[in-house]
Amino acid sequence: MNVLRIQLHQLIEQMTDDELQLAWSTVYGLHCDDQVLKAIQEAKRSQQPWDTLTHEEAILFLEGREKSRDKDI
Repeated sequence: MNVLRIQLHQLIEQMTDDELQLAWSTVYGLHCDDQVLKAIQEAKRSQQPWDTLTHEEAILFLEGREKSRDKDI
């Protein structure tokens, strides 16, 4: 891994400012995508069948909240 760091550093030293900006944008975008993918994978691993609602259950839940809100007014 240390050799890879040295090679990457040498490559960076050879780049122009414009190339550095493009490389940064690309690498940072990949980093962010990787973080989102890891979060999605973790959510899938930890999600249980009862953690989500079907479309019908969601409608009933929202209708119940709406009726409850109307009572309070």
